[in-house]
Amino acid sequence: MKRMLAVFLCVLFPVVAFAGDNTYKVSYDGGSIPDTKVGTDVRLSIEADQIRLIGKDGELIRIPVTSITEISYGQDVHRRVGAAIGLAVVSFGIGALMALTKSKKHYIGLTWADGDKKGGFVMQCDKNDYRGILLGLEGVTGKKAVDSDAMTVKN
Repeated sequence: MKRMLAVFLCVLFPVVAFAGDNTYKVSYDGGSIPDTKVGTDVRLSIEADQIRLIGKDGELIRIPVTSITEISYGQDVHRRVGAAIGLAVVSFGIGALMALTKSKKHYIGLTWADGDKKGGFVMQCDKNDYRGILLGLEGVTGKKAVDSDAMTVKN
């Protein structure tokens, strides 16, 4: 009986450990999704036929992958001056070293046109999920992501 229980637990544990959800935690950074504020934490679900954004109150939007027209990505790099000033109060040496460090934020944007419904949004992604989200979006849509840092805007 003990062996049977041990075998059962050995099989059950890996199944439970790897049975997570297939969503990514992202932050909505603006776009055409109604009633959603900038900075709202949402979950991004990439499925074979649709992309879904899920808020804490339920699904915000569902986009068919065939209607996605563009995927863009970019980074925002800035120095940690505020943190360096705060640390300089305690220790000038650590504050000076902190001023030399940089912080990166990773952004991915989607635009779509589904009949007469057009829209787009930008999301901030975690640095560990950034490439996975891009590859997932490129895989289901068949579109190549565009580096928004390489685009030039002329007035």
